[in-house]
Amino acid sequence: MMRLPNFRFVAPTSVHQAAELLAASSGDTMLVAGGTDLLPNMKRRQQAPGTLVGVRHIAELRAISSGDGVTIGAGLTLTDVIRLRQGFGGQAREAYGALWQAAAQVATPQLRNMGTLGGNLCLDTRCNYYDQNYEWRKAIDFCMKKDGETCWVAPSSPKCVAVSSTDTAPALLALGASVTLVSANGTRQIALSDMYRNDGIHYLTRQRSEILTSVHVPRLDGWRSVYWKLRRRGAFDFPVLSVAAAAKIAKDGTVEAARIVLGAVASRPVEAPAEAIAALVGRPLTDDLISEVAERAAQPSRPLDNTDFTLVWRKRMTKFFVSYALKELRGDDMRARRLKVSRQELL
Repeated sequence: MMRLPNFRFVAPTSVHQAAELLAASSGDTMLVAGGTDLLPNMKRRQQAPGTLVGVRHIAELRAISSGDGVTIGAGLTLTDVIRLRQGFGGQAREAYGALWQAAAQVATPQLRNMGTLGGNLCLDTRCNYYDQNYEWRKAIDFCMKKDGETCWVAPSSPKCVAVSSTDTAPALLALGASVTLVSANGTRQIALSDMYRNDGIHYLTRQRSEILTSVHVPRLDGWRSVYWKLRRRGAFDFPVLSVAAAAKIAKDGTVEAARIVLGAVASRPVEAPAEAIAALVGRPLTDDLISEVAERAAQPSRPLDNTDFTLVWRKRMTKFFVSYALKELRGDDMRARRLKVSRQELL
């Protein structure tokens, strides 16, 4: 049985108190909300903070507001995020569809009841050589991401290539979201895309002293969005490929604007090339156009041998999943296809 290491636990009652605790720490302090990612990592000794700052019961982190879009507290559980869907009707419900679909496909109901939106956005990168117990990793002389010097996936690589496995980040990137980060030194708001680096170890630009407090999604009148996820089982598994797509479609069926984001193909979510998006704009979503754009959008997908399934097959599946997403945006009935390839009912 893997046990947690010894640690000190503190539970501040406000974001300000939590930020002060982080500022005063010696660097071995980490935030914990639901703990669904951090606590298993601690059991495997991938992370061993001396102090955990519990933010689960800070009311500020569970606030929701609307106006020019919607602002969602980072402390809301994924189950709470899914339930938000009930408060949106018509176009707004369709516009934010990718977020509801992504949150609904994270792990299992029990883990969604604990895991938070902020925690999923900051999810640790994953790798077959990293996500093992301490003794297993010691037997191979560890890896670059923790205690070692070599990336066993790509031994000649100067940096870790552990993969981004967050579901909600690609969805929110496709929605043009921004995030608020709070520290003892002040508050800053950045585009969500600016919070990620393509580096398996230093995958976040968020500083250790900063708290992700909320996510802002702009108004998306006339937009639709969807999220597709590839995994071995119909629940629990992290994505080995995901595609989030959003588009503003005119009444005549032509695309006015669009975004496509790939997940689990690099150490950060990857946006489709500009030429793929440009090919969509001003044209209706015909089968030929969807096929053309899917080929272009899949080009940045260069999966490595660090997750489930073979990398060649995962690469090949990228264009198919982009096409599924675009067809769903077009209005096609994709329920049977979604059940077959994603094992998930349409939300």
